[in-house]
Amino acid sequence: MSFDIAALRRALARRARVVRVMVAEAQGSTPREVGAAMLVWADGQEGTIGGGALEYESAARARALLAEGRGVALERLPLGPALGQCCGGAVTLLSEVFTREDLERIEKTEVFARPVAGGEMPLRVRRLLAEARDSGAWPEPALLEGWMVEPVRRPAAPLWIYGAGHVGRALVSVITPLEDFVITWIDTSPNRFPATPPEGVTILPAAAPHRAVAHAPRDAHHLILTYSHALDLELCHALLSHGFASAGLIGSASKWARFRHRLAALGHSPGAITRIACPIGDKALGKAPQAIAIGVAAHLLKTTRQQTDRETDHERNPRHRARAARP
Repeated sequence: MSFDIAALRRALARRARVVRVMVAEAQGSTPREVGAAMLVWADGQEGTIGGGALEYESAARARALLAEGRGVALERLPLGPALGQCCGGAVTLLSEVFTREDLERIEKTEVFARPVAGGEMPLRVRRLLAEARDSGAWPEPALLEGWMVEPVRRPAAPLWIYGAGHVGRALVSVITPLEDFVITWIDTSPNRFPATPPEGVTILPAAAPHRAVAHAPRDAHHLILTYSHALDLELCHALLSHGFASAGLIGSASKWARFRHRLAALGHSPGAITRIACPIGDKALGKAPQAIAIGVAAHLLKTTRQQTDRETDHERNPRHRARAARP
């Protein structure tokens, strides 16, 4: 989880002060994890920290914070005794009032560290900030000795989706709210896309989608879901020639068998061809566009987060840092 600066920016564009309520600590069974947050203002809210009673009470307390003119509140809540929820755990909620001036300050940071129930910055926090600065190892959200630490700009993975049909639209709808990906959406003409595309998605009309591949980052993830088998094959050929982090193709096992043969005839090795996954999704979920989208999104999340964890562990390894420091 990371600090959703875009959500705070949207909220403050329409009002002067907003309360951000986040799960600062979690013990036992809880509705959401540390870092989950929602924004609250006088007549509305956005986001979720989970749990109906927890959200209701937290939103009421956030509005009281606004009315009283206070800036910060930190409270530990045992979910059963305090709220009558069936969860057996406890959460510590951090409620903070933010203004546009605060937003400008946070936008300049990559790790947002601030005192919420403590004084001078603890050594643990200074070390985390130094590690993030020196090795790019973003910390997880944590409440440390009265200081809250959150990454603000956790790098998002580029995801290129080809095709704006039913499955493509379902995929964009499911994946857009996730902070893990930044989406570029490609199809053959502007009228293939929704009239109002989701915020933050880059729309790229291209009469020849395979030519757009040359502009993709080589660490991008790709999903091919066009209306044409010929387009799909051209895209697979272009990706194998260009390079990619991962690639998925919608289709059946028989379609993929034909594609493997044709891609081999185009000069691609069997090892390279097998890097493209086909079929995509989880067939146990069904063939409805939304079901395919859920299966694909779950697979993408799992693989990209595992890769991020491996890279972070690698960067944090003292031996790696020592080797990297050598001239």
